[in-house]
Amino acid sequence: GKEVVVANAVIAMLTIFGQQLFSFFTFSCPCHVGQNLIYGLAFLGVPALILLVVGYALNNQTWRLVTGKRSSLQEEAKPSRFLQCKLVCFVLCSITGRALVAPVTWLAVTLINGSYYVCAVSEYVSESYYEASPNVTAGERRRVLAAFPCSQLVPPELTRARDEVILLLRYQSQVAGWLLIAVVVITVFLSYCLASCFSPLSFLHFRYWSSYVSNEQELFDEATDQHSRLYAMQHVRKFFGFAPGSEDIKEIRIPSLREWQAISGLAFLKRVDEEHYDYSLLHDWALKESADGKYLKTDEDP
Repeated sequence: GKEVVVANAVIAMLTIFGQQLFSFFTFSCPCHVGQNLIYGLAFLGVPALILLVVGYALNNQTWRLVTGKRSSLQEEAKPSRFLQCKLVCFVLCSITGRALVAPVTWLAVTLINGSYYVCAVSEYVSESYYEASPNVTAGERRRVLAAFPCSQLVPPELTRARDEVILLLRYQSQVAGWLLIAVVVITVFLSYCLASCFSPLSFLHFRYWSSYVSNEQELFDEATDQHSRLYAMQHVRKFFGFAPGSEDIKEIRIPSLREWQAISGLAFLKRVDEEHYDYSLLHDWALKESADGKYLKTDEDP
């Protein structure tokens, strides 16, 4: 839907902006044999990998797929293994498509920029692309080529050769960047075409379904927030003797030291029975303990 397109566009723009800042403040080619390739590939690949992992982690569908557990209702329906695999593949493709937006943008922008690629492969340029002295050994030639990304390290007599090599490598990098963009655009377009062809819904019905799913999730989130707030308020009221926001409070409850200790500390989600969990220490206390204890009237001096 439009929301997905806008979200992907925002992610791409933020990635481009971040890449420019990242390059400006951190990238500095070592210009040394054996180090250029590692350094350049690290700046190309590691941020892309991190962005990919973050893209997976920030997608709610990832956690639904990982933590999902079949209910008794689903077990009664007994869908075929083929349909289960089809659904999992569809969800994985959807998650991966969203997660790839940032890393692909990073790779495309860095390749079009060319600096990382120039640094990584400068020492491997063939001597046929520039005028090299026949008396120079292969090791010396690689050392000179590795220094080409750093203009201050290049002897004056090799300035022209350096310019030719840098232009060649920037050309290769930018072509690779635009090819990557073209492949991604074509792949996305064909994927949408195939999804539309095999969809059991008509175009308008599909738009309605997308709108329904979006609205359902929004309403569910609102209800979740309100429901959990009301449920938590019951436990807070039991502990303190009043609910936050209440007016005309007649008395408040003074929790004991033992009760303060009972709700303090760290706790994991605790299973009470087959259907219920304790969500916190305060929740556990509220379900097990009575609200007896010391109360203080608010209109009396302490």
